[in-house]
This record gives sequence, C-alpha cells and structure tokens, in this order.
Amino acid sequence: MKKTSTRLADGRELIYYDLRDDSVRDAADRRPLDRTVTTSEIRRDPLLGDSVAVASHRQGRTYHPPADECPLCPSEGDRLSEIPDSSYDVVVFENRFPSLAGDSGRCEVVCFTSDHNAAFADLSEEQAGLVLEAWTDRTSELSHLPSVEQVFCFENRGAEIGVTLQHPHGQIYAYPFTTPRTATMLRSVAAHKEMTGGENLFDAVLERELAEERVVLEGEHWVAFVPYAAHWPYEVHLYPKRRVPDLLGLDEAARTEFPKVYLELLRRFDRIFGAGEPPTPYIAAWHQAPFGALEEFDGVVREDFALHLELFTIRRTSGKLKFLAGSESGMNVFINDVPPERAAERLREVASS
Repeated sequence: MKKTSTRLADGRELIYYDLRDDSVRDAADRRPLDRTVTTSEIRRDPLLGDSVAVASHRQGRTYHPPADECPLCPSEGDRLSEIPDSSYDVVVFENRFPSLAGDSGRCEVVCFTSDHNAAFADLSEEQAGLVLEAWTDRTSELSHLPSVEQVFCFENRGAEIGVTLQHPHGQIYAYPFTTPRTATMLRSVAAHKEMTGGENLFDAVLERELAEERVVLEGEHWVAFVPYAAHWPYEVHLYPKRRVPDLLGLDEAARTEFPKVYLELLRRFDRIFGAGEPPTPYIAAWHQAPFGALEEFDGVVREDFALHLELFTIRRTSGKLKFLAGSESGMNVFINDVPPERAAERLREVASS
C-alpha cells in the first residue's frame, strides 16, 4: 500500500491509498473554493447523559446530485470533484460538511472505489483489503488528535438509510467523547467482570453464540452470527475470534481473511429478499474501544473491549421497511419482526455456491 497526503483548495486534507507502490498523486485541486466554515457544537443532555452535535452548516450539503455531477467521482477535464486526480483506488478526505469539527472532533469521507456504479460487495478481495488498511490507518492517525476520544468507521448504504450520495463510500467520525452505545457496553462489561470474578463478557457472548444455531458463517479467524437479542430484522455481528480492542490490534492472518468473509456477508445481504429485489439497504458499523480514559467503568481496561462490526438492514421483508416508531424512538425498546434464528437460517440459505 502507498499513502499520499495532499490538501484540497479550501485546506481540507485528502489522502490517497494505492495498491501500487509506484502510484504518483500530484494533481492539484483546481476549484475556486473558500475556506470551509463550520459551526459544530456539542451539547450534553443533563437527563440522559448523552451528547448531541448541533451542526447548522450541514443544511446546505450536497443532496442527490446527478451521476455526472457526483463529487466523489474522479475529476475529469472541466468536471472537477472532491478528488483532483483522474483515478483512484481508495481515497479519504475531510468532510466538507462535517457533523464534528475542531474541538468537537472530525469527520472524514472514505471512497471505496472510483467506480460510481459499484458497491462494496463488488470489490475484489484485494480492494476490500485496501479499505481495511485505510480504516486502520485513519483510526491510528485520528486517535492522536487531542480532541478525539473514539473513532467510528461506518458505511450507510441505500436511499432508505438516508444516503444522499450514491457513489460507494463510507464515513469516519472521530468523537470527542465515548459514545453512549459504547458506554453502555462498557458498563455491562464492568458489571459482568465484577459478578464473575474477572470473566470477559465479550468472550462469554462469543462462546455462547458459537454453540447456537445463529452462526451465519465462520472462518479460521472470523465468525459472523445473528445475536440472540437482535434489534433489527436482519442483523449480523462479525467478530475476530481473537479479542482485540480495535482495528490496530488485528494480526496479519485476521487481516488477510477479513475481505473474503466480509464480502461474502455483504453479498448474502443482497440476496436475502430474493432475485429481482433492489439492493438491500444497510448500515455497517465498526465498534472500537475508546482511546480516552475509562475510569468511570470500574475495573475495565481497553483490552477488555472486543472489536466487532455490526451489519443490519432496515428492510424487514420485500417492499417493507422497519420504522422506528413510538416504542423504539420514544423509549428505545426495539420490537423485532423477524426471529433471530430465522434470520440466521435465511442468511445461510443464500450463501454463495
């Protein structure tokens, strides 16, 4: 992998990740852009104890542009985009309309391929491995920023999810705090550790799931399963079998196997609802341990957390979506329409031949 860092016309950082070591990236951003101005602010809810990012500047962000005006495609001739070069393998750049900025963190865009009409599932194993390297490198770099406490790599896919740019891409949020979902996990880990005299909760969950009928696919170094209490109609958790706190902890064997396992999982997602159905909308989310202090979680250290990816769709059956209505949105109590055991069975049925 070759990494080349440059700057866009408005001062934002852009990084090329290339498969070839002899790739040359010297194209300049020719757009007449003013410096990016953001108004991101973090406000804490005193009753719930969580944080809300207020970012009014995002109201003007790019919204469903035509394919020939896609800002994530390479620049070509007089059509200038966020990527100055005429081609690329993987690109990461600072979001022009970030939810988090400055002392409130940082937001980046990850372009998985220059092919506008592709999807992550269409990538080769070599290309998917390069994306993993980019995620890992950005996790490392962002963790050293003084305003960053947790790094979150994710992909939103599909208009139903709320995606406004159809080019295959994901995002990275570098939060200035430990996110509420991670904090909940860490409190559960702390309670279980104390109750059992030191047993790790993630290890216990993984051991139980490996013995159940909800395993979807299993490799030598990774296992994917539908969790016992899945919140979403089709939800899969992907774990490395050796517990590590973040992407940086993966060994070479796990990195090598990941593309094959993950691509198969994504391809199965597109086959859940049968032939002729549109691509399955999904969210793919990496959960990593915070880089900040963990004093509030009694007896827990970073190494107690287990890196894992959660993949889920809001489509519950053909032509129907799972909406977060009163119980889910109002009280955070999910009601799942698909039994996890049946979801796992379906995801095994649609395995690649």
